[in-house]
Amino acid sequence: MRRRVRAIAFGCAALACAALAAAMTGGYREDIQSELGPLRSVVVASVRIPAHQAIAAKQIDKLLDVRRVPARFAPAGALAIPDQAAGRAPAAAIPAGTYVLAAQLREPGKHHGPKHHARLAPGRKPVEISVTGAEALAAGGADPVGARVDVVVTTEPGPGGGSGRTYIAAKDVRLLALAQSGDAGSNGYATPDADPWTATLALTRSQALRLIQAENFARGVRLISN
Repeated sequence: MRRRVRAIAFGCAALACAALAAAMTGGYREDIQSELGPLRSVVVASVRIPAHQAIAAKQIDKLLDVRRVPARFAPAGALAIPDQAAGRAPAAAIPAGTYVLAAQLREPGKHHGPKHHARLAPGRKPVEISVTGAEALAAGGADPVGARVDVVVTTEPGPGGGSGRTYIAAKDVRLLALAQSGDAGSNGYATPDADPWTATLALTRSQALRLIQAENFARGVRLISN
């Protein structure tokens, strides 16, 4: 009899603890929501999605996921449901874990790379160079192709050590195309990696020679949007 009473007491205590925990959790959620505002659904990339490849409806579950975040933290233009991306292609590669924005998506075959070549200023030619750290530029929301950028070079340290020199090797040049090196000829999707980016820029002869040399010997070549 005593064991049965003890078991009933333990059972009642467990139920009371569970109810208290549920009440505390609910109150915590209400406090968070009252502090940060209402939550909204946003679409994020589950894996890295390469540029210029249409997102097929049958691939949506594999490529995209939905998360709920405070509305104040959701970027403008973020998709609310994955189906909004079906049949559209990213203008630039979308890294895994980042928001998918409506401004990043285009109708297949309508990216703006080659057509800018016909509007080059006199004395400028399209030149491809390898750059690093272009993720922020590519994922900024608007299509970066056609924008004006500065090309910043960081040199290797000299014989005496130090951090190397950083300078602008080409100022206010037009970006004609931007793609991650793994995009070309790839039909698959991958997790984030350290692949460099390939940028096509409208350069003068002197700028092209300077950047080709920097590409071979500098520690890093980066693009900064104007």
